[in-house]
Parts: sequence; structure tokens; C-alpha cells
Amino acid sequence: MDKLTRTEASDGVSGHGWRYLNHLARTDVPVRSLAEAMQVAALVTAEAGADADEHLWLDIRADRVIASVRSRSLGYVTPFDVELVERLTRALTARGWRCEPSGTQMMEIAIGTMDAAAIRPFWKALLDYDDEGQPAGPTDPIVDPRDQGPTIWFQQLETPRSKHNRIHFDIAVPHDVADARRAAALAVGGSLLYDREARAFWVLADPEGNAVCLCTWEDRD
Repeated sequence: MDKLTRTEASDGVSGHGWRYLNHLARTDVPVRSLAEAMQVAALVTAEAGADADEHLWLDIRADRVIASVRSRSLGYVTPFDVELVERLTRALTARGWRCEPSGTQMMEIAIGTMDAAAIRPFWKALLDYDDEGQPAGPTDPIVDPRDQGPTIWFQQLETPRSKHNRIHFDIAVPHDVADARRAAALAVGGSLLYDREARAFWVLADPEGNAVCLCTWEDRD
């Protein structure tokens, strides 16, 4: 199936209350109980039908169902996935549930290294992770096969880093909440270290200088 650009994927799902993050479409469906969450899960699973296992991920909680859509085998959002988002949204809306993307986010961990080939096997073995794709190079991400832990990727450094942390978080947020999230972090003592590649990402730091990247899909196509 065709791979959509980030812009096409975002435009395709944003109008339905979903947001594009890290190669998938995601939304939250607020509920009032775990029993209601199970009803939401049953509805969207039935709507996806035979395509559920390949295209639909669900995280079921007492206050929300976190729903994600993409092609599991391909690892990206296709036109079919956008059509599935439309179908799921219509089914949810017809039953009185709504898609709320504002709280949606994903976290990755980046490890800065002078020798990715040397350290990558350690983290893969310690965490019992898999390669994200095949074939996998020394700086390519590793992922939790259980879809529980964050993706870890390896940033090749040209010179040793001593003034900033070598392990940092990448926080991917919906493109339309990034400005508010950045402003909130700066208002409580954070600082802006780098913004020349915004809106793809901004590098922020806490009051002790620990760096973190605030990321969106924008400016990456």
C-alpha cells in the first residue's frame, strides 16, 4: 500500500479528532469506567473487522481508550488507515463517544554515543527489545515487542559530549499543542536551547540543564 507523507497523514486524520504522531494515527476516547472502555474496544474492533489485528492498537483504561491506527507490517500510515480512522470515528460518534486528541503524546529515548554499534546490543539485550526494521543498522531504533516501553534510538555523536546529558527524551506531541506545551515548560523555569529545526523539534532544558526534545511531525517531509 502507498505510504502517505506526514502532511497527507496528518491532514487525513486531524479532522476526525485524531493526530499523527511517529508514523501512526492516535486518539483518546474518554470513558467513565473500565466496563465502558471495554464497550468502546468491542465497538472499534468489530468496526475494523478482519483488519483489526493488522491496523488497530488499543490501550484500555478506566478513564479512556487510547486507539492507534497504522499498518503493523509496513510500519507507516496508508490511505487505508485514514479510511479506517474515518470509519472508527463515525461508529464512535454514532454511539455518543468522542475522539479527544489533545492529551495524545508519545515518548522516545535517544542515547548519544560515539560508538552505536558497541552499545546498541547491550540495550537490546537488557530490555529484551527487537529491531524496529530489517535490515537494522547500528543507529537504527529498537522497540518493545510488547508495545509497552518507549522506542530507543541512537544518536551518533561527532565529539564526546560532556556539558549535556547523553541520554535524553523525545516527546512527540500533536502539532497543534506544541506551542502551548513549550510555553508551559518555559514558564516553570525551562530554557530553550535550540530551535533552528522547528517545527520538527525544539531542544529544551530543565533548570539543571538536562535536555529534552519536543517534537512534531511538521517540517519533516
